[in-house]
Amino acid sequence: MKRSQVNDIIRASDDFIRSFGFILPPFAYWSPDEMRARRGKIAGIVDARLGWDITDYGQDRFERMGLFLFTVRNGLEEDLRRGGGMCYAEKIMISRNEQVSPMHRHVVKAEDIINRGGATLALKLYNSDAAGQICKTSVVEVATDGVLRRQKAGDVLRLNPGESVTLMPGNWHAFWGEGGDVLIGEVSTVNNDLTDNIFAEPIGRFAEIEEDEEPLRLLVSDYPKFLA
Repeated sequence: MKRSQVNDIIRASDDFIRSFGFILPPFAYWSPDEMRARRGKIAGIVDARLGWDITDYGQDRFERMGLFLFTVRNGLEEDLRRGGGMCYAEKIMISRNEQVSPMHRHVVKAEDIINRGGATLALKLYNSDAAGQICKTSVVEVATDGVLRRQKAGDVLRLNPGESVTLMPGNWHAFWGEGGDVLIGEVSTVNNDLTDNIFAEPIGRFAEIEEDEEPLRLLVSDYPKFLA
């Protein structure tokens, strides 16, 4: 992805988020220079990888396969392992119309995926088999707002605004906006996008950025380069 495209997506996404009354935290609007100037005081942001995250999964076709994310908060994996402390995370995401976030599962993370507004959020769901691969035969059982639902492997679950689904580790899922763009909330256990995303196909989690202009905001994947 070109940096100019990333900058445009950030501007448009912020407008879309604000249209639903959701306001990002102050650090979302710090420039790269401001983040560098504050570096000694923002370990809680940098180490937890809070902030902007735009991915085309390394496929260079963002409009068809991609996702906008902003990590608002994220806890500590050591707290999760010991069973106490900040064991949770929160993201706000945007899935554009027919823009697929490809089939994947998590090893550790359990998550609620919430349609916060816009169009319909569609999710294709599978269980894992004993080897952790996609099981194309077993019935999928998930909770939608506390109500158990059962559906055939590979069927599409559709969530209207206000509805949510709880996905447990091992639940394979791909999702997209259907009929328009969707604002998505994610409330989960501690999030680690470096190690806890298992994709069905050999793709990358983060975009490769071509620097054709200065960054408007730093992505979480920029932190090692710009804030080292």
